[in-house]
Amino acid sequence: LEESKIYRTYMAGDVIAHAGSKLPYVGSIMGGVAALSRVFEDGRHQSVGLLMPGDFLGRPGRSLTHFDVIALTEVELCGFQHKTFAMMLEKASDLRARMVEVMLDDLDAARAWMMMLGRKTAREKLCSLLAYIAMHQDRLHQANQTDAQMIYLPLGREQIADFLALTHETVSRQFTALTADGLIEPVRKHVMRIPDKGRLIATAGEDNDGGMWT
Repeated sequence: LEESKIYRTYMAGDVIAHAGSKLPYVGSIMGGVAALSRVFEDGRHQSVGLLMPGDFLGRPGRSLTHFDVIALTEVELCGFQHKTFAMMLEKASDLRARMVEVMLDDLDAARAWMMMLGRKTAREKLCSLLAYIAMHQDRLHQANQTDAQMIYLPLGREQIADFLALTHETVSRQFTALTADGLIEPVRKHVMRIPDKGRLIATAGEDNDGGMWT
């Protein structure tokens, strides 16, 4: 795998892949954030997920992608050609096991996304997104999910509104309300402190003893 690595860098706004097109490689997001989305024939747009550092892009054995993949920030990708990766999957049982784990995580995230967009209030939606980002950063740093935490929020409010199917004004009001309630503490642009992640998760309508947050 080391010998066959392909590194790619995409600027914010770049199209990594179009829905229905061939993705020449599979790989991991090393840095930055990308969006998975679909555009309908009438122009409507629906975001279906985020790809952040450590997340996997593409599927072994399937070169076509069903979603647009757009870089929201500068994205660094480490990829592998499909043929090479398929050969490695045949030889390495631990790699196969890891891919099964990745796909199951993706399935859990997709189900949680459906519930968030379909049933949650605006406040719960925003808390869910912040909790997801915090937990993702936890996994990278092996931190305790109940501790206070500084998080980097790579998305602007327009992007957040798009992902959560809310208006920009609603997102702004919810950020103000969460700050007033002590759930978040803005530090500087794109950086905030979460005093109590357990409380944030509870406000998101989740618990912290299982499911997508572990």
